[in-house]
Amino acid sequence: MIVANKILENFEKFSVSENISYKSKITKFDGKIVECDAFPSPIGTICKINCSNNEFVTGEIIGFRENKNLIAVHDQNANLVSGSIIEAMNTSSNIEVGDEILGRVIDAFGNPIDEEGNKISVNESWPLNGKPINPMKRIPISESLDVGIKAINTLFTVGRGQRLGIIAGSGVGKSMLLGMMTKFTEADSVIVALIGDRGRELGNSVSDILNDETKKRTTIIAVPADKSPLLRIKGAERATSIAEYFRSKGKNVLLIMDSLTRIAHAKREVGLALGEQPTSKGYPPSVISMIPNLIERTGAGSLNEGTITSFYTILADSDDTNDPVVDTARAILDGHIVLSREFAQLGIFPAIDLNQSLSRVMSSIITDEHRQKAELVKKYFSIYQENKDLVLMGGYNSGQNEEIDKAIEMWPKICELIKQDYKTKSDFSDCIKKLDKIIRK
Repeated sequence: MIVANKILENFEKFSVSENISYKSKITKFDGKIVECDAFPSPIGTICKINCSNNEFVTGEIIGFRENKNLIAVHDQNANLVSGSIIEAMNTSSNIEVGDEILGRVIDAFGNPIDEEGNKISVNESWPLNGKPINPMKRIPISESLDVGIKAINTLFTVGRGQRLGIIAGSGVGKSMLLGMMTKFTEADSVIVALIGDRGRELGNSVSDILNDETKKRTTIIAVPADKSPLLRIKGAERATSIAEYFRSKGKNVLLIMDSLTRIAHAKREVGLALGEQPTSKGYPPSVISMIPNLIERTGAGSLNEGTITSFYTILADSDDTNDPVVDTARAILDGHIVLSREFAQLGIFPAIDLNQSLSRVMSSIITDEHRQKAELVKKYFSIYQENKDLVLMGGYNSGQNEEIDKAIEMWPKICELIKQDYKTKSDFSDCIKKLDKIIRK
């Protein structure tokens, strides 16, 4: 109930001046979705719902059906009964933003959940669904970005304003790699969205990200797995909106979202509760449309604006890289880093699969010399992977094939290029020197 009070306090500040109040009663509740007699309020309207214990919870209109309003309740443990009063509180879709949120950990509604505890006072707002940008006015990606990781800097160079996916099954090191990028990547502002994370890991994740060096430029939006699916979706939208706001101020923003798959799972819960027909792996069409809508809001801005370089973790269920979420995201992103369970088992971290990973902007932001050396490394990596079983079984003798011999020679050097301690940053210039050294030997 405390959360509900905080939510309403925030909404009072940014509510429209001529807000007409509407009331209705609960006619049906299935544990997730409340139905009530329709009143003229749009999707996204925040409602106050009275409980049986004389307290209240908040909810949000998410759809309409047969002259009924459908409301998703923010508190999944609410004591609701038939006939409870529902009151429309706010129809504004704006969120509160400003420099004051930097260094803080907030929830899906912008309420602080860190130890500092005091309310965040801001005076600016931004649309939760973002402001559209004419695609013809977006500035091109022309500048490389140092992410502090050897394998990515050398072989999958990231551009400022690029959208990149980190794809892997569970327990392969996605979160570790994302944590490294958060600490090492050069950016004016860093927005981290921890969506659907384990509650027991949240504190450790926050302490790793918010150190003395990064705190002044970082905001964390944390919505753990035990929160309602609607709040998990709103957490992702809020993180993206905050990143858009700082981009509009001319800043180069780093947006980290962990994970896109859990957001898709939350959208699936909401969609199925609304009666949408499931398609591949139970995902309704709204999930497939949500992913590009969310990703396309990031990237380079228009003239005189900054950029949003975004990294999304994507869980490949059962290590299936053709999962619907993976497939949809991969098609819209500007590149993807695929992590290999095989490499993780060999102790190669970050466990980047050079064969399956790709940066779509790399060729336009690096020199021809750099590109040729990177292609050479990936070539010998591929040759070794194709022939390693034959080599390990003793079926290949040295001298039979020149390229296989070279690949065997290069393999330990390539592994050394990929391996990196999670506490150690590798500057871009040092990474290029290491790449040159490998090729020359």
